[in-house]
Amino acid sequence: MSDTFHTPASVDPRLLEVLVCPVTRGKLTYDREHQELVSKGAKLAYPIRDGVPIMLPEEARKLD
Repeated sequence: MSDTFHTPASVDPRLLEVLVCPVTRGKLTYDREHQELVSKGAKLAYPIRDGVPIMLPEEARKLD
């Protein structure tokens, strides 16, 4: 674990294989710096809180 909040330093690649964007059903990429899963198709970044991906569109950050 990487810090006092036990946020993982990376996301298990197997998790990225099964998780998809709930909006586009497309592939997600992991943004380590921001601790987010990014959907380029939907232009959304889903947060990872306490090691758990929050896959709700209303919780996602809009990307430019």
